[in-house]
Amino acid sequence: MFKKICIIGIGLIGGSIARAAREQDLCSNIVAFGRKSGIKNLQTAKDLAVIDEFYTDIEAAVKDADCIVICTPVGVIENIFNQLKPFWNESALYTDAGSTKASVVTAAEKVFGKVPDNFIPAHPIAGAESSGVAASKADLFLAKRLILTPLESSSEVFVKKTTDLWQGIGSIVSVMEVGHHDAVLAATSHLPHILAFSLVDLLGQKDEKVEIFKYAAGGFKDFTRIASSDPTMWLDICMANKKEIIPLIQQLKTGLGEIEQMLANDDSQQLFETFTYAKQARQRFLNQFDNTMSQIINFNIQPGGSLRGDIRVPGDKSMSHRSIMLGSLAEGVTHVKGFLNAEDALATLAAFRAMGVEIEGPVNGEVTIHGVGKHGLKEPKDPLYLGNSGTSMRLLSGLLAGQKFNTVLTGDKSLSSRPMKRVTAPLATMGAKIETEADGTAPLRITGTDQLKSIDYVMPMASAQVKSCMLLAGMYAEGETTVVEPAPTRDHTERMLNGFGYPVQREGAKASITSEGKLTAADIDVPSDISSAAFFLVGASIAPDSDVTLNHVGINPTRTGIIDILRLMGANIDVMNKRSVGGEPVADLRVRSSQLKGIDIPEALVPLAIDEFPVLFVAAACAEGQTTLTGAKELRVKECDRIQVMADGLQTLGVDAQPTEDGMVIQGKTVDSIGGGEVDTHDDHRIAMSFSIAGLRATAAITVQDCENVNTSFPEFRDLATQLGLKLT
Repeated sequence: MFKKICIIGIGLIGGSIARAAREQDLCSNIVAFGRKSGIKNLQTAKDLAVIDEFYTDIEAAVKDADCIVICTPVGVIENIFNQLKPFWNESALYTDAGSTKASVVTAAEKVFGKVPDNFIPAHPIAGAESSGVAASKADLFLAKRLILTPLESSSEVFVKKTTDLWQGIGSIVSVMEVGHHDAVLAATSHLPHILAFSLVDLLGQKDEKVEIFKYAAGGFKDFTRIASSDPTMWLDICMANKKEIIPLIQQLKTGLGEIEQMLANDDSQQLFETFTYAKQARQRFLNQFDNTMSQIINFNIQPGGSLRGDIRVPGDKSMSHRSIMLGSLAEGVTHVKGFLNAEDALATLAAFRAMGVEIEGPVNGEVTIHGVGKHGLKEPKDPLYLGNSGTSMRLLSGLLAGQKFNTVLTGDKSLSSRPMKRVTAPLATMGAKIETEADGTAPLRITGTDQLKSIDYVMPMASAQVKSCMLLAGMYAEGETTVVEPAPTRDHTERMLNGFGYPVQREGAKASITSEGKLTAADIDVPSDISSAAFFLVGASIAPDSDVTLNHVGINPTRTGIIDILRLMGANIDVMNKRSVGGEPVADLRVRSSQLKGIDIPEALVPLAIDEFPVLFVAAACAEGQTTLTGAKELRVKECDRIQVMADGLQTLGVDAQPTEDGMVIQGKTVDSIGGGEVDTHDDHRIAMSFSIAGLRATAAITVQDCENVNTSFPEFRDLATQLGLKLT
């Protein structure tokens, strides 16, 4: 790959890069540059055969090098750039391994006037408490994340070379914007190191320190392990990233103050809830990352097989969101069963806790909400972080538009790229004051007001989230707010509002609400989510000799498009034991394998199955003949562009799938319809699960990359899928 790699700073990281590059035959010559004062370390590196040669003269070190990797502390990178400047080679790749990126970019701009297009900032998320080249090892980066932070000016050629370098030594490469990288690492790495250093410093200065350290157990050792890290390196990191670290320290101080107050007040219940939530959050973290921060979760599916069994999928996500929202605004105590213990729903729960609502659980799907009433929410101390949940952000924007306090709604990279003008624009006509980014995306900065006015809003698109947003805002608006939808969408909001005693009038496509009402606590039994059931409805339909029963599934008529479409394609689905639970229709669904046929999907059914189309595309690939979808432009603004991403993935697997502006045309085959290969989820949970189901009809293994996102909606997917017979590891 390279003729000569020059490592500037041959310590743990630099030495490990050199060892891995040599082991993987990425270059024929590896050299190092260092200071004269570090000659002993340089000699050690040569004696250990980590490098071929070393230099204390930078011109000699970089001569003929086509890859230069800067592995010094971030505090000295500006000096390194100054030394490199006279000998900069426009045809060579330059990268670094610094733990902060804004400071590195600033240093480059200061020295060169702009960041050279062949310098690609990078940060390997790997390390050890031991330092020095003697501690280096060839597998340090194996299966560990590496974050690239290229700039708009960065050369695509050199971004590709940098990616190839880090992948070549075993890293899993991700790309982030510079500022986002520093914010994320401040929370996940820099602050924990500060806490460890601070705690050990505190205890080390106590008179009884001998006893403290003598009797410290494993928990103390685990928590303080990183306090053994190199102080010089961490001084540089913390000073370079103090802009991101200081606000986190302030938030932590607030949190510790709240715990201090709980202890002082003997508030054991609140303290227990705090500990319980933290425990559950950590477990979700461990589940997501497979017990390591650096591990990416890929699904590997062996071809073929069938699905057989009797299961219950987790609770409906839409209803879980709404139960928290309306239960919090109700008067009295609301009990929820079947709550979806997944990232998106938990983001809503955390938001209402931050606004002063006491919420117990979830424990085994049960949540108890001590409602504060329609006007009882309190201003949160910090922005409300909603992760990847578009439902949370869009519904909360309406609900919070009529509060008297200010709020900021934020989310992850995916959520922050999704369009929000579809809710902020109509809210503005009601008098709401909401600022977005220039392109209409989050964060949403909401200025409190009690002057909302009702409107008659004809929705330009069929969206349950937009409809719900407007109805929730209408609870705080003067007069009657009316929403007219162009096609039926899920009506959980209207049903649940009525269930809490808040009147919503329905007349055909029109829903109306006023501010003259109140919410009264209720008991909610959340049915199983038909969107989660959809993967097994399709899987059992396409896999030979399959027979699956899905229990207690919500069959709200605004959600059953998946059943209607599959039946039109020839699926064998029985709807059994119909009943009503809390005003929502529920049934058990039995599905058996059948030969599907291609159809033109009726546009009237599209809004009723909008979330299920990724897996329906898989069904279409296994159907006889052509399947055509139109009228589904909404799919392009979900967690990803689901039309394009599914088309790309299906084509990778050998399926003739042609995307259109508002849908897709798929040529299905009854035999050898799906091949093997690697597909990317684009950080979309439904993409991940859909391509997993595709393995049932694949002719070779399928690898679905980056599947930790499944935890946002269906953490139990892997376990339930393998229980039924999917060959997923």
